[in-house]
Order: sequence, then structure tokens, then C-alpha cells
Amino acid sequence: MEIKLLPLDPADFVNPNKPLTGSGNCRRAVKFWLVAPLHLYMYTLLKQSIIDKISIPDAEMEAFCNLFHLKTLKKKEFFLREGDISRYEAFVKKGLFKVYHLDEKGAEHILYFAPENWWLADIDSFHNNVPSMLYIEAIEDCEILVISQSDKEYANQTLPSIEKLFRIMTQKAYVNLQRRMIRNLSKTADHRYQDFIKSYPDLAVRLNNLQISAYLGISHEFLSKIRKKMVPKK
Repeated sequence: MEIKLLPLDPADFVNPNKPLTGSGNCRRAVKFWLVAPLHLYMYTLLKQSIIDKISIPDAEMEAFCNLFHLKTLKKKEFFLREGDISRYEAFVKKGLFKVYHLDEKGAEHILYFAPENWWLADIDSFHNNVPSMLYIEAIEDCEILVISQSDKEYANQTLPSIEKLFRIMTQKAYVNLQRRMIRNLSKTADHRYQDFIKSYPDLAVRLNNLQISAYLGISHEFLSKIRKKMVPKK
């Protein structure tokens, strides 16, 4: 049985201390118990991600979450294509994305992967309204919570905790970028691969050789040789 998410209506909330009489009240009771839990669950992962980073009043949390809407993408569908302007930022609720650039020869260069609990956007295009140089593609069937440019700006201006949230996220993103650049400049491909599977063990098993090699900046043939060397000899 498919249960669709319906708009919440105050009239649908039944007083638990008042006896139900008549078919109308019964219908509203059933609708409340089917819809409300699904509506609340939609934001569970997003709320936990926020709480892990900052302290936030309940009112600001609810106001912020209400600015998002749910979007689903099938495997190989695009959230963003090169040349488009990024109008939305997204929080990954379910699934896995790759964010990449295609060079003149058509080779993929993957900047990062975005599994559950990650944020997703072309920051340059989103904030500067310029055509994107990136593709953001679903590797698996995905569910994301998306927020528009105007709604994010509204949140930053009216919700102090949210301005702090995005400031902390930006700082962490710069730190991770710096660390990756240092690894790419100073470590061998073997060590970069070992670092990757050690840092993201759950992610590594969801990716194929082509995807991992495009992230590491090596050929998939060379990655196969690295993996063979890591297999213990009998």
C-alpha cells in the first residue's frame, strides 16, 4: 500500500482526550496517524545533523526545516549540469551523489561524493549566480531536502543559529579541502587510496573502481594494480 504525504491541516489533529464520534472524526484520526509521523520523519536526519554542530532553539529549528522541500532522483539523474545556474542547495537524506567536472577529453574528475547526511551544491554557482562548471549526479536512487537561494538568505538574515551553522560548515569545508590538497601533493596514489578507504570505509564499498579512481586522480587500471598489491599473498 502506498501512503502519500498529504498537507497538514489543523482540523486533522484530533484531541486525544475527546471521544471520537462520527465518520469525519475517524477519518481525521486515521489521516493524522498516517501523515504526521511521515512528515516529522522527513526532517529527522537534517535536525540531527544540525544538532551535532550547534545548539539551536526549537523555534529556529522548525522555521529552518520548513524552508526545505523533498525531492527524489533516480540513479543517473542530475541535480545539476554544467552550464546551468545552481538555484538550490541540498541535504542528502538518502542515497549517494558524485560531484565532478569533465575535462576536454571527457574524463571525469570527481571533487567529492555526497552520501547521507552531506550537503550538496556548487557553491560558486549558487552564491554568485554564474553557470556551473560541475555535474552533480545521483549514483543511487536518492532523496534530498532542497532549499532555494532566497530561502537560505532569509534564514541567514532572520535565524541567528542558522547563520552560525553555515559559517561552521564553510570553515570545515575549507579545512577538508586544504587537507585533500596536501594529500594530493605529498602522498603517493597508494597512500591516497589507503587514506580514502580508511576515512570512508562505508562509502568505499558503494563505489566502483572507475568512481574511486576519478576521485583519486588516477586511472582505474592503476587502481586495480594498487588493490591487487594490498591483497595478502597465500
